[in-house]
Amino acid sequence: MNKVSQAVVVDEEAGWRLDRWFKRHYPELRHPHLEKLLRTGQIRLDGRRAKAGERLSEGQTIRIPPISRAPLIEGYANKPSESFVTEFDKKMLRQAILYQDDEIIALNKPAGLAVQGGTGTTRHLDGMLDALQFDAKERPRLVHRLDRDTSGVLLLARTGPAARYLTKAFQMKTTQKIYWAVVVGEPRPHQGKIDAPLIKLPGPRGDEKVTVSESMGKNAVTIYATADVAHKKATWLMLWPITGRTHQLRVHCALMGTPILGDGKYGGDAAYPPGFETVKLHLHARELTIPQPSGKNLRIEAPLPPHMAETWRFFGFNAKVNSDIFSEFD
Repeated sequence: MNKVSQAVVVDEEAGWRLDRWFKRHYPELRHPHLEKLLRTGQIRLDGRRAKAGERLSEGQTIRIPPISRAPLIEGYANKPSESFVTEFDKKMLRQAILYQDDEIIALNKPAGLAVQGGTGTTRHLDGMLDALQFDAKERPRLVHRLDRDTSGVLLLARTGPAARYLTKAFQMKTTQKIYWAVVVGEPRPHQGKIDAPLIKLPGPRGDEKVTVSESMGKNAVTIYATADVAHKKATWLMLWPITGRTHQLRVHCALMGTPILGDGKYGGDAAYPPGFETVKLHLHARELTIPQPSGKNLRIEAPLPPHMAETWRFFGFNAKVNSDIFSEFD
């Protein structure tokens, strides 16, 4: 990265120490160098100086000075940092644009592309955002995120005021996100609300996994509605997360006994029925509605990724249903 950028602290990062945040997203940054950047004010938190051990809160903005990542990327060891975005990635991102104006860019994020970096993750959307600056004065910035294996609508802010406005909109839950999923089996009832608190705990192999915990979990609520059922074997489910917890939809679907197709992490073997043993995760951020300062709403929709479109054709799902199915929950 050869430019100053900013990142917004998301829900799952709340409570992290600032130095842990940098260790997760910038593993190449040595602690002494981090301390120097903090001491000289090059790293800032909500515009002010910060300390390495400071705890983060959701929605805070971290100022990130130029930090070269190029030496960590295979094949880029002797190239300048601006070569981090390949022509393939640039073309891929620009083709994924669903909507663009002076304030925002909405992408149809491909499944399998991480939104931010972490341990062992060197190819991610946040590292490619220079490709989407175009003629703007600032590099676009993330205001929310999707899981690596989830596809669909992802919003970027092109200006500081837009980032603050959108971050507040997500915090205040004035945006509406609708996901499409294919789940194994048939939910009963066909429509309803899942209210099950979630907590993220370390797994046996050092990985983290989200689970339900009435005593320690954070409030997590999902509204769901059945759009179509294929012979009681698979269901096209529409999901409206009222809260935005990590892996919320995946855990809630598994809790109903209908895991998301391809979600082995939470569904185990049941997520891979006969004939679908190697499928990818079938979870797609289909629609995002954003309140505008004018009072009008901007609704952005993302077409299904190829692997999900193929499943839609296989089961003969009718793709004419929209989010009006949730009108009785408004």
